[in-house]
Amino acid sequence: MSSASTWIRVAAGEQIPVREGRAVVIGGREIAIFNVGDRFLAVDGRCPHKGGPLCDGIVSGDTVVCPLHAYKIGLTSGRVERPSGIASCVRTYETRFEDGIVMLRIDAAESAA
Repeated sequence: MSSASTWIRVAAGEQIPVREGRAVVIGGREIAIFNVGDRFLAVDGRCPHKGGPLCDGIVSGDTVVCPLHAYKIGLTSGRVERPSGIASCVRTYETRFEDGIVMLRIDAAESAA
C-alpha cells in the first residue's frame, strides 16, 4: 500500500538561477532543488559520503558535484556516479513548475512532521 502524497510550493523559479541549487526544509528533511535550465530537479540535501551540502555543489547537466569531496551525484537517479563502484544514493523528488512556482511532491506524512 502506498502512502498519500501532496504537492508543496517551495520557491519562486526566479529564486534559483540556472545551474544553481537552493535548500529547503520540509518536515525536518533538507531537500536540494536545482535549476538545470529546462526544468527543476530535487534530491535529499546531503551527500551520502560525508553529508556535504549538495545545494552548494557545482551543477553540470543533470548532475551535481558535492563541494566537500567531489562526489558526483545524478540528479534524476540519485546515484553516485563518481567515484565509480559506490552503491550509495540519495532520494529524488518529483518536481513541477507552475505559474512561476517550483513544487515538490512528497509523502503527506513527511509534510506534517
